[in-house]
Amino acid sequence: MKQVEPAVPAALAARLLARPMATRVIVGICGAPGAGKSTFAALLADELNAVAPQTAVVVPMDGFHLASSVIAVDDRATRRGATDTFDPDGYAALLRRLRENAEPVVYAPEYRREIEDPVAGAIPVPSSCRVVITEGNYLLNPEPAWQRVRACLDEVWFLEAPSEELRVSRLIERHEYFGKTHEHAVTHVLETDERNALLVASHREGADLILRRDSW
Repeated sequence: MKQVEPAVPAALAARLLARPMATRVIVGICGAPGAGKSTFAALLADELNAVAPQTAVVVPMDGFHLASSVIAVDDRATRRGATDTFDPDGYAALLRRLRENAEPVVYAPEYRREIEDPVAGAIPVPSSCRVVITEGNYLLNPEPAWQRVRACLDEVWFLEAPSEELRVSRLIERHEYFGKTHEHAVTHVLETDERNALLVASHREGADLILRRDSW
């Protein structure tokens, strides 16, 4: 079993900057729903951009949620966040473009929780960007489509929450903040998010680093 290391953004930014930068570096932050991936990715980008502006951009996997109109035709609408409610091939195609870095700017989609749908072309990634940070649940998933995503990443770090209780409570609070009733939020977390969390946790040993933040 791999050792769990402290998730210190400054130290991990230094790790990335120590890599040869002849080509762009793409690092993935993987973890269960509510583990704090978005928060940590933003902190890591801030550390990198403090060294030099536009060094890093965050491109979340969540931009590749399938649209509500697509999943509304079957039971996926009740399972949003499961592996089959994303477009991993589209995600891999974007990551390949980001790795090639042959265009002046590449525009990535962004998931907007207030409308519960992705928005195309919302995140510009200029060619001057040296580090792309991407974060999501399934970066270590062994299914072939998700392995095509993994092949585009130089490193994948698995982020654990300080405790499972905190992770679950934060998820419930997040669903409530974006408009779900308390009862709906609890049901979604316990019946959908936690099923996904168990799947994500089963792949943690495939990470290059396993990290844990003691506080948020």
